[in-house]
Amino acid sequence: MRGMCAAMLLLEAVILALAVPVMISVEDVSTPLALTSGLGLAVLCLLTAGALRRPQAYLVGHAIQLGAIALGFLITAMFFVGAMFAALWFGAFFLGKRIEEDKARWAREARES
Repeated sequence: MRGMCAAMLLLEAVILALAVPVMISVEDVSTPLALTSGLGLAVLCLLTAGALRRPQAYLVGHAIQLGAIALGFLITAMFFVGAMFAALWFGAFFLGKRIEEDKARWAREARES
């Protein structure tokens, strides 16, 4: 689970960082707001990807998805892009959880055999 979620956060960090110049030049968002919101979320993605050993980091990952969608108020395309990454994040989260449960069940069955 950790690997898939970390990969999603790393890809999302790249997209969030690339959204900053678009916010500044295309959407006329003030530079401090664009840097704080876009790069702030990107750095948070990177830090969270590294902290996924702790269960609390997944809660931060969920919050990042809300933040990415909320960027849509600054740059409309982020409503779509943020929702897309949220879907990928939750897919990785739930699929990874299921894989871990299956591995644990298989290990238990192997020990019982």
